[in-house]
Order: sequence, then structure tokens, then C-alpha cells
Amino acid sequence: MRPSAVRLLNILVPIKRAVDYAVKIRVNPEQTGIDLNVKHSMNPFDEIAVEEAVRIRERLKDAVKSIKVVTIGPPKSAETLRTALAMGADSAVHVEIPESAPSPEPLGVAKTLKALIERQKEGVDIVILGKQAIDDDAGQTGQMLAGLMGWSQATFASKVEVNPEQKVANITREIDGGLEELKCKLPVIITTDLRLNEPRYASLPNIMKAKKKPVEKLTAAELGVDITPRLETIKVTEPPKRVGGGKVANVDELLTKLKEAGFTGKRA
Repeated sequence: MRPSAVRLLNILVPIKRAVDYAVKIRVNPEQTGIDLNVKHSMNPFDEIAVEEAVRIRERLKDAVKSIKVVTIGPPKSAETLRTALAMGADSAVHVEIPESAPSPEPLGVAKTLKALIERQKEGVDIVILGKQAIDDDAGQTGQMLAGLMGWSQATFASKVEVNPEQKVANITREIDGGLEELKCKLPVIITTDLRLNEPRYASLPNIMKAKKKPVEKLTAAELGVDITPRLETIKVTEPPKRVGGGKVANVDELLTKLKEAGFTGKRA
């Protein structure tokens, strides 16, 4: 009796278009958020996720059938998808929202990804995404998606090894005390840390090829998901500017200045 063939792996990589990491963040004049009329690029942690998906295929060769990237965002997010396709992804899904719509919250993103995964006829074995986005720093989407799907999860991954025959992934993750090694059954949700890899630059030939790769457009309504934010931002202000310090000649002068500033000593 011949052993049954191992099903090829399908990898999904959610990515986000965010304000470029090199841009100095400023509050908009209306104080409703930050100024978005600046350069945008792929969230750096998501770049690491795309790179790791491509590296997994390079290591496992034909064991990986497809790498699909997905983003939720306005029409301009299509540029971010093309960047991921140029890095080595095979296809993309753009869940489009209006340019004026607020950015969806982590729970809305997780529900959208869940609905998208359930639409994949060939299934999804590995979801790799950045541990957080540099705009909101929430760091919640991966964990919420794992909870909604009931899948294994490994966060803050610094090393990923996948065994397609045994359907497991060995993941080293960074914790406060050092490193922790996990063995997760597939399907699995993985969030990437900075030390996992260094993303490659897309070559010009691959950038040209990316223009011909398929991009499916959907809406949250078509997926049956409500991504309306539950939180309302009342006001955004910049922190007060720091004032310069001063020098004192001796301890007595220091104590005098502290008293003038309202700091008084109390007996224990």
C-alpha cells in the first residue's frame, strides 16, 4: 500500500500600509489623528513576514504550493501588495475600504482574516504576520486570529522551522528571560520579531513580474464582516515640548530650587 501524498502547504501573509518608519510623525491641524499626507510603505514587521514566507519556500522547495498576501486598506494599499508580490508572493487579496474610512481595529482585522481563510478552497496551513504595526503598536491581531480560528500560535518568532511531513512547526520566540522553543501543530499563526530575518530588496525584473500577478479585490461586506471601529478618538495632541535643564553649584542650591519647584522632603 502506497503512503498518501503529503498535501502541499499554503501560506497567507497579512500586510499593512503604514506611515514610513523614517517619517517624523505630526498631528494633523484638526487634532483628529496624525498627518497622513506623507510617505507610506509596508509595515516593517510585515516585510519580515513576507521574507520569511519566501524563505520557507526556498528551504522546502516544492512542499510550498502558494504564498498569498492580503491587506485591508484604501486603494493606495495596492502599491503595498505589489511590493510583496515583487518580493516573492504568488498572489494577493485586497479588501478595499474608502480612502476616508478609519483604519480597522485589530478585532475587525482578525475577523476579516478569518472570513478570508474560510473562503480558501485549498485551505491555509501557515499565517505569518508582523507582531505589530508601527502606527498603532497594538500587537493584537495575530493572537485574536488564533483565538477565533482555534489554531496554534507562536508570537515574537525569531526562528521558524517547518516540517511538512509531520505537519508541525518548530518556532523559537523571544521572551523577557531569553528564548523559548515551541512545537506547534499546523495550521499555525506566527507573528514575526525583528531578529527573524532581514528582508530582501525587490529586483527590477521581479517588480515587473509583480504587475502581472493576480490581485483579487473584495470588500468587508462581501466577506460578511463589520469592520466599523468600536473606539472613537476624541482628540490627538503632541506631548509638551521639553524645557531645558539648569546647573547648580552645590547641594544647598539644589535643595533651594527643589523647594521652589514644590518638592519638599518628608520624614519616613
